[in-house]
Amino acid sequence: MNSDVKIKKIESCPTFWFEQVNRNFLYFSFNYNTHIMRSLPEKTIERLSEYRRTLYRCLDEGKTHIFSHELAEMHNITAVQVRRDIMFIGYTSQGRKGYNIGNLIGVIAAIIDPADVLNLAVVGYGNLGKAISSYLLNKRPKLKIVAVFDIDPKKIGASTSVVDCFSVDRLREIISSRSISLALLTVPADASKQMAKALISSGIKGILNFTTVNLSVPPEIYLEEYDMITSLEKVAYFVKIADRFSQLS
Repeated sequence: MNSDVKIKKIESCPTFWFEQVNRNFLYFSFNYNTHIMRSLPEKTIERLSEYRRTLYRCLDEGKTHIFSHELAEMHNITAVQVRRDIMFIGYTSQGRKGYNIGNLIGVIAAIIDPADVLNLAVVGYGNLGKAISSYLLNKRPKLKIVAVFDIDPKKIGASTSVVDCFSVDRLREIISSRSISLALLTVPADASKQMAKALISSGIKGILNFTTVNLSVPPEIYLEEYDMITSLEKVAYFVKIADRFSQLS
């Protein structure tokens, strides 16, 4: 068994249920009438999300079944890794047909999606915030953008917003009234730490940080940080290395 997986028996669980604890995602599966709570590693969660996105595309193309090696090729990983991930969530292929795409999407959804709709907000409605809001709108039925926040009076209450835009002064009020659990932080770097503190004190449980400042949050808050500049520089570095090798060959 994967050493990253923590197992804990519980007495009752009426349906699939999960929550975020210490940067691990928990879910319940059923085995021999005993409810088991498993903690999935972050990388497994990431791959499952990526698989589902690919599987949706395959469905759109009229495909009904897929083999592990096909899915592996689409994600530049090994078929062994794909089979391990899918077996880990308790799903098996149908012999020579491979995995049933529709069923596999459903199983992944039961594992990683919230039981109910999870409301989220974008904080910082500049160019990046607008782009993210537009992109995520209606992207996933269980993840719903219900508010955006900014300090610019011209943006607050503007009819051009894809969702309602509020002043950051109303952060606590709107987070509470709209039951917002997750925030995407796209404010300028110098405002990121102060805004993160305000979000946490207002009841936010998870933050996706798009700023260039690394944040420190309490252990009960799930934090994911994405630095586009660092990712770009990493790609540029490997392009440079590849160019050097090509010049030597």
